[in-house]
Amino acid sequence: MADWLPTVLATIAGILSTSSFVPQVIKAWRERDTKAISKHMYMVTVTAFVLWSAYGYLIGSWPVMIFNLLSLGLSATILVFKIRNDSRRSRGAQSSREPGLARPG
Repeated sequence: MADWLPTVLATIAGILSTSSFVPQVIKAWRERDTKAISKHMYMVTVTAFVLWSAYGYLIGSWPVMIFNLLSLGLSATILVFKIRNDSRRSRGAQSSREPGLARPG
């Protein structure tokens, strides 16, 4: 097998994996709607990308390290949007009620 083939395969896989996060980042940024996104899933994903990046560094694989760092940045962005939007949603729900007034029913 050619020595360059594993690097080419890793590069193509990295481009595809990393680019899969871009539409979600754009949608979350434009629409500010992250209600359907799982915070726990992205917490696990971010942790996994940190570990994969460290692994890529330890084995000296630039494609593994670079593409996992890029994916880490994109997935962390989505997680930050999710946390920020959940925080705004919960503050909005609390501030919309007037204190001291009972709800009917």
